[in-house]
Amino acid sequence: MFFGDSITAGYDLDPKEAFPAIIEQKMLDLGYDYEVINAGLSGEASAEGLLRVDTVLRTIPDIFVLELGANDGLRELDFGLLKNNLQLIINKVKNENPNVTLVVAGMEMPRLMGESYRAQFRQVFREVVEENNAYLIPFILEGVGGIPELNMADGIHPTAKGHLVIAETVWTCLKPLLKLKSDI
Repeated sequence: MFFGDSITAGYDLDPKEAFPAIIEQKMLDLGYDYEVINAGLSGEASAEGLLRVDTVLRTIPDIFVLELGANDGLRELDFGLLKNNLQLIINKVKNENPNVTLVVAGMEMPRLMGESYRAQFRQVFREVVEENNAYLIPFILEGVGGIPELNMADGIHPTAKGHLVIAETVWTCLKPLLKLKSDI
């Protein structure tokens, strides 16, 4: 399950062009037997994700990829609140499946927000990963953020080509965590 904001949802794209669908096709092509659920919602900050997570947990995931925080950062919301919300989401997921594999997708803030702010924001994700024995994707927009031809005119949301790059970034972390159908 991919749980996140507009990056996960594939803002303004056909759902088949968003990185979760690209990952799902890659898994099918390679013989992995997983159903991928794109539980992304555009505009969502961590507090809204916390309110919504119970609804999506009607399906219990084996792997949970948490991609929230960008909207918190851009709104300059409190780092402690962000961390607490991410932890509470993780707690709910672990409640449903104590053996869940957790992946946390980190985000970077724009340079204009200052290096101190950016470093503190980045640290939130590292702490959540460390405290939960999770896996970290350091920057989900690696190779996409700030590259005009891979982003929509708003400069924030990736294009379909940008989602292909995101899918490769996520796949690098995700692939070692998957089991082939024959291995199960």
